[in-house]
Formats: sequence, structure tokens, C-alpha cells
Amino acid sequence: MTCAACSARIERGLKKMPGVHNAAVNLALGRATVAYDPDATDSAAIIAKVIDIGYGAEELKPEVLAAAAADREKAAREAELAGFQRMFLLSAVFSLPLAVNMLLELFMGHGMVPVLGNKIVQWILATPVQFVAGWSFYRDAYNSLRNAGANMSVLVALGTSAAYFFSVVQVFVPHGMVYFETSAILITLILLGKMLEARAKGQTSEAIRRLMDMQAKTARVVRGGTEIDVPIEAVAAGDTVVVRPGERIPVDGVIVSGNSAVDESMLTGESIPVDKGPGAQVTGGTINKFGSFSFRATRVGRDTALARIIRVVEEAQASKAPIQRIADIIAGYFVPTVVGIACLTFIVWYFWLAPGDIARSLVNFTAVLVIA
Repeated sequence: MTCAACSARIERGLKKMPGVHNAAVNLALGRATVAYDPDATDSAAIIAKVIDIGYGAEELKPEVLAAAAADREKAAREAELAGFQRMFLLSAVFSLPLAVNMLLELFMGHGMVPVLGNKIVQWILATPVQFVAGWSFYRDAYNSLRNAGANMSVLVALGTSAAYFFSVVQVFVPHGMVYFETSAILITLILLGKMLEARAKGQTSEAIRRLMDMQAKTARVVRGGTEIDVPIEAVAAGDTVVVRPGERIPVDGVIVSGNSAVDESMLTGESIPVDKGPGAQVTGGTINKFGSFSFRATRVGRDTALARIIRVVEEAQASKAPIQRIADIIAGYFVPTVVGIACLTFIVWYFWLAPGDIARSLVNFTAVLVIA
């Protein structure tokens, strides 16, 4: 997803499915929450619908450890960021000579490097930017239009293509003006914005990630009179869990033997450890400081206090404010409106303000798309 129009289109598509009661798509987190009737549809059909709209999806099952899901999400975001970085660097390398030549001509009236003013050279420099670095915009625009929608990629593809292909024609016209730097620099700047946006999205979920890092990965439980280490998800309510000095308490419970001091700053913010003895409540994710003790597990898995905190934060991030819902509705009409205004701008300039001047009309047409 690249903009609010993308998330709005997925929501509309999912809500039209038989058996779907409601769907909410969070652009920042890249997640969709769908309420549906299991007798009328299932998760596989919902995923197939998202793929048909032009995006990818996978189900986050409750039984999958939250940390594992977060690891997959983090890896996906890192891959997305790396992709934008590669495309931005490629685009910047080929766009920089065009930008330098444009500035020299703008402020000095001529370029200091004659070869950069050659239209063929500019064409060669702009082509990798347009069709390699900018290919993601064409693909996303195609998927959007195929599903009777329009997003920001449509504007980018239209604006840059207009400048690029007009310039290609002008290459073969004596004394024709080319605007290869317009399309190349525009794609470069948008890729820079996408790269910064991808980095910001990764930081959005950093709070949840830090909370998940507070969860212990294993627990030492007493089974058949023997202490054994088991994965945290294998701990059951009623198990006797042993905690040694310096270890994180794996789940919530009540101390049955031993005394210690527990650092509960992750819950209360209080840096001074709290003394604990038999009968005292302990919370998963807090740190045992000094002594050893055994406790009876009372809440495990998704029922622990830490898991509930993580769930509340995730739900808060996934929820939408009323003003955001209004913005999503507007986004669905924004792109078609901008394209209409751009076309109107071209017609007015070509037939009335600058009759027959296709170059100037096209520049103003592109300017409307770029500003939007």
C-alpha cells in the first residue's frame, strides 16, 4: 500500500464480500482487521480477495507467537526499506547530471558540460530512472486502475510519463525542448519520500517491539519433580515455575516458596525493586533481581498482563479516528479529481491561453499532477 486510497480500496473490496460484516485497514501498520461470518466465508477467501485487488496478505493466527509475527513484519519492513534505498540510489545517480545541467542553464544561461545538454544523453540518463526506478509506480497504477480505482501512483505515472514521452518526441524535432530532468527528478524525490515513509513505518511499531522484547522466551517448570526448560508457549496455568536471580519472570503467577526483590519498572515506572514473598503476585516480563523463588502460573499466553498491554497498543494503532475515516473517503475521489483538473488545465492552455503551444500546455498539465 502506498497511500490512503490504497487502504480505502482494500476496505471497499473486502466489505463487498459475502459474509464480511466490517473491514478496517491500517496503512501505517500494513494490517487489516476483518469481522466475518465463518459460515459464509473464510480467511483463505479474504486473502484471495486482497491478492485479486493487487496486494499481498497472510493471516496472523492467534496461536502464532506474537514475537514471531513481529519478526516477520520487521523483516518485511526492512526488505521494503532496502528496496526503496536501492531504487533511490539508482535514480539519484542518473538524475544528478540532469539536475546539474538544469540548474546551470537556469542560472547561467548555458551548461558548463556540453555533453549534458545533448538531448540523446539526457534521454539515456532518464530512461533507467523512468522504467527501472519508477517501475513500481507503473505496476501499482496498473493494479489500481484494474480494480476501478486510482491512487497516488496513477498521478506519478501520468505526470512523469507525460514529461518523458513528450521529451522523446522532441528529441527528433530540431530545436525542440526536452523535459527529461522533470520526470527523472520527480521520481527521485518521490522515491526519497517513500524511503523516509518506510523508515517511519518501521519506527511506528517500535513501541510494540520493545514490549515484545520484554517477554521471556523460555521458562523453567517443575515436571515430575524435575526442573526442565520449556518454550514460553508450553507453560500451562497451574504449572510450578522456578525463577533464578537476574531472570525475567515468564508468566503471571503467585509465589509459593522463596523470597526476592522484583524490578517492576516496566509496569509501574518505579526503579526500586519490590520485595516479594509467598502469596505475592508476580507479573510476566518483570525481572527477578536477587533471590530465587517458585511460583504457580495463573495467567499464560495471551492472558498475561504484558500480552494484554501489547494487544491494547496494537488495537489503538489499528483503530481509526473519525477524521481519518473522512480522509479515507476523500482519498477515493482525490486522484480522479486531480486528473480531471490537469486535463482541464491542458485544454484551457492549449486552446485559449497559449493556442497551439503543446509544450507549455503539457508543462502546466504535468505541474498540476506534480503539485497534487
